[in-house]
Amino acid sequence: MVARGVLLVLVAGATLAFVWLVAPFSGAILWAVIAAILFEPLNARLLRALPHRRGVAAAATLLVIVMVVVVPAMLLASALLRQATTVYMHVRSGEIDFGRVFVETQARLPGWARDWLADIGLGDMAGLRSRLGQGVANSFQLLLGQVLSIGQGTFGFFLALGVMLYLTFFLLRDGHALAARVERAIPLTLDQRAVLVAKFVTVIRATIKGSLIIAILQGTTGGIVLWAIGVPGALLWGVAMGVFSLFPAIGTGLIWVLMTVYLLASGAIWQGSVLFLCGFFIISSVDNVVRPILVGRDARMPDYVVLIATLGGFELMGFNGFVIGPVIAAVFMAVWGIVGDTQAPSQPPAS
Repeated sequence: MVARGVLLVLVAGATLAFVWLVAPFSGAILWAVIAAILFEPLNARLLRALPHRRGVAAAATLLVIVMVVVVPAMLLASALLRQATTVYMHVRSGEIDFGRVFVETQARLPGWARDWLADIGLGDMAGLRSRLGQGVANSFQLLLGQVLSIGQGTFGFFLALGVMLYLTFFLLRDGHALAARVERAIPLTLDQRAVLVAKFVTVIRATIKGSLIIAILQGTTGGIVLWAIGVPGALLWGVAMGVFSLFPAIGTGLIWVLMTVYLLASGAIWQGSVLFLCGFFIISSVDNVVRPILVGRDARMPDYVVLIATLGGFELMGFNGFVIGPVIAAVFMAVWGIVGDTQAPSQPPAS
């Protein structure tokens, strides 16, 4: 009994020490696991074509990941930085003046509406315009500061990227054996372990395929529409739509609805009308049409759970929280489902 207690203490201590050791590369490890899970079907297909050559199949899959995911993501980040800088300069120079549009819109309102705005402290036109313009400029300045800080850590970024790709290769090559060892170490029955592992893999795929891919589709569609109607910074606003689409109950509407109001208020009637129609009938419909095809309804968690888990994960872990939050929520639900299934037979039947 004492020996078992000492062993448990050693296991806990070694585990905590190892977690502390690899914590600086937690993001790289997370995305390596995600990449390995998502591209495992491709790796398996290549392995069937190249039997007994796991290393070659894993290297070919890794090359596909670099060409399809890594290179386009880096090009997008570079273009996004340039466009964010351009939009920021337009805001600073006054070419894009949200404060002026708000003031002009308020001037067109009926008297009772202007009186109501004055009662809630929005009656000082000059001061309000100045505060709005300064607030938007400060927001873009903060965004650029964050992007530039990432750029200044170029060595750290490429080091993490190298770790991620290196680990992805070994997970693709030896992933099944590693997963089997981890599964055997979980102190649960065979069926319970299978439920947990299946839930983990399903949620990873559902989160990526059902959220990030849909975010890319919605952001791309929104960006194309904005570019077609001549809105400056279409790439920036398209990326913003993609980001907000990750949050259930918020979605892309936060961008295209406000942009529609801005266009209509600034006199761009046909542009605002086109954006509203495309946003309502096309951009917002992508999720309802594509998600069941990519994920299937059985893999979905309730929207309120996804929202809380995503917001909590984002608050605690930044961008990585978009994945970790829903995964933790799914494991939580799976564990309690196992507890419920285990306790159910012992409960007396209802009379």
